[in-house]
Amino acid sequence: MRRRPARALVLPLALAAAVPALSMGSSAPVAADSVVIGGFPVEASQSPWTVALSSRDRFGGMRAGQFCGGAVVGPTTVLTAAHCLDEGVLGGPPERVRDLRVIAGRTDLQTGTGGREIAVRSTWVNPAYDGVTNAGDFAVLTLTEPLPGDSVIPMAADGDPAYAAGGAATVYGWGDTSGAGDYSSGLRAARVRVLPDALCQEAYPGGAAGTYDATGMLCAGEVEGGRDACQGDSGGPLVAQGRLIGLVSWGVGCGRAGSPGVYTRVSDIMRRLGWTRASEGR
Repeated sequence: MRRRPARALVLPLALAAAVPALSMGSSAPVAADSVVIGGFPVEASQSPWTVALSSRDRFGGMRAGQFCGGAVVGPTTVLTAAHCLDEGVLGGPPERVRDLRVIAGRTDLQTGTGGREIAVRSTWVNPAYDGVTNAGDFAVLTLTEPLPGDSVIPMAADGDPAYAAGGAATVYGWGDTSGAGDYSSGLRAARVRVLPDALCQEAYPGGAAGTYDATGMLCAGEVEGGRDACQGDSGGPLVAQGRLIGLVSWGVGCGRAGSPGVYTRVSDIMRRLGWTRASEGR
């Protein structure tokens, strides 16, 4: 299947992931040709900072209840998208999801073997997150147990050359493989390019298509389309030059020419949280 109608202003990338599990019908949109569009399989050991957010109570046992991704920025600290913790996704406030967990070090979520499942001690959602414009789309999870130091990815601060337009980057996730709710059980990655802000500003000038704001967002993909994140990848890491530069946030469709992926800019997260060093996440 090629495409259903385009995603609305983000029924961000997590919301459609919840649709199949919740039997909410086909009104949530979306399109895809493959998971992490144009991607390839990778082992969790190749990107140990990439984790899955899970709730079997909410999303069922398939694929260990995965519904979003996240990035490990400190032994007990995971960054993800604010919209992943929206009450519309979780069915209530995140603190009421008793089995909310992070799955680390597991390549195939369906097998249920390998890696660790760690309970989330607390959640903090950016109070300035705007679900209409998608600005400030990030949240912080604090884990009950620490992950090893080699699972932590450094963050790229403001001015880091990793943000330069034209540079190579990689996005990771377990998202939709067809646009019809067929989600990958194995971790995948796609190589993309950091794109000029002007390209996303032109693609998303405001209104129904979305509003791109370069101060807190990052544009990435391919000008001609074909490589992108998709539903279920929300909150997952965009990495360049060994550093975390973005979190999967929103876009129109998946892998479409002229509609690049939009990521939450990690340097803006650092600024808002007062993190001044690449290893500041706790």
